[in-house]
Amino acid sequence: MAAITSVSFTALVQSPERNPSARSYSASNLDAYKPRSKVSYNSCSFRASSSSRMVVHCMASDSDPPPVSQTKLNFLKSYKRPIPSIYNTVLQELIVQQHLMRYKKSYRYDPVFALGFVTVYDQLMDGYPSGEDRDAIFKAYITALSEDPAQYRADAQKLEEWAKTQSPSSLVDFASRDGEVEAVLKDISERAGSNKSFSYSRFFAVGLFRLLELSSSTEPTILDKLCAALNVNKKSVDRDLDVYRMLLSKLVQAKELLKEYVEREKKKTEERAASQKANETVAKVSGA
Repeated sequence: MAAITSVSFTALVQSPERNPSARSYSASNLDAYKPRSKVSYNSCSFRASSSSRMVVHCMASDSDPPPVSQTKLNFLKSYKRPIPSIYNTVLQELIVQQHLMRYKKSYRYDPVFALGFVTVYDQLMDGYPSGEDRDAIFKAYITALSEDPAQYRADAQKLEEWAKTQSPSSLVDFASRDGEVEAVLKDISERAGSNKSFSYSRFFAVGLFRLLELSSSTEPTILDKLCAALNVNKKSVDRDLDVYRMLLSKLVQAKELLKEYVEREKKKTEERAASQKANETVAKVSGA
């Protein structure tokens, strides 16, 4: 397996500032994620109430966040089976970076972030040998971060279904309408506009891209309008999406190399088995 090139997803979560390029749906400057000795963080969730709206439940806590090593240990304890290196290397990088995001003071869970992570995860794990294991790894990963994997999936699915019913104009005009997803987007817009309890990340940018994709919003101006409506920096989103697409391209290439490697090894195994069987047949004939 040494010949298989590993793919780094670190840049998907954190990268240095660089000049933005004039590309549509491209990629971001991000605050440096540094561990804090003592922080106050929010544990939040969106749940459906009797009025069928997503409701935010938050609990502020002043305590030391767990170290990265603990989160990684939680993951390893929850999922004990070996993971192929091409997937495991990326997962380990992602969980470290997401840990630092998760325990930032300004972190607050939101469904767009969840949609972005689910999109990245599903792209990464596409083609994984076992669908059951893929789901188990997802559950172990999110649980290791002290969050709810079922909520991630449910919120991502809800946003995907909503986006499929939207036109480009209705997607950006969420503020003028009532609805469960509309309420979520309004809440994000308010928090991002006031710089309160909103921590931008590349998973959030990927979530926005997924909404555009599902609503068939291909015009670059739609992303401009959506970012403006959400009070999110468009240049950051452009740069982050550019990085996201570049990494996906590298991942596809790496998976092709892995596929070729597996096929070669399978062929070698079959040839060895055939040769061994032939030798055994010759030995039996000679012995007779």
